Amino acid sequence: MVVPLVLLVIGTATALAGWAAWFVVRDRAVILRQLWGGAVVEVLMVLQAVVALVLVLNGSGSPEPGTFWGYVVVQLMILPFAAAWAFAERTRWSSVVLLVACLTVVFLEYRLLQIWMG
Repeated sequence: MVVPLVLLVIGTATALAGWAAWFVVRDRAVILRQLWGGAVVEVLMVLQAVVALVLVLNGSGSPEPGTFWGYVVVQLMILPFAAAWAFAERTRWSSVVLLVACLTVVFLEYRLLQIWMG
């Protein structure tokens, strides 16, 4: 895995989590701009998955490919589900859902890096 890309995903997801936390504190629902921020994080994760696939095809890879790709697939599903939930739930809890989803992405990024490094 490319460490700068991992750090970029972690940084953007953390920033979005902070923004969602601010909305939780202020008792506000998620806004469309936050969902666009989630889309940016999602695009970065898709890019990261493509880079990981290219690295695997070139001979690099995780010592635990099943676990690694399982984490990648789950990670790619988290923000779309959270965005759909946040869009449907127009209360403060939509911000809580986005916050938890972003923190989950940050944790999964950390675990992906651990798995990749062996």
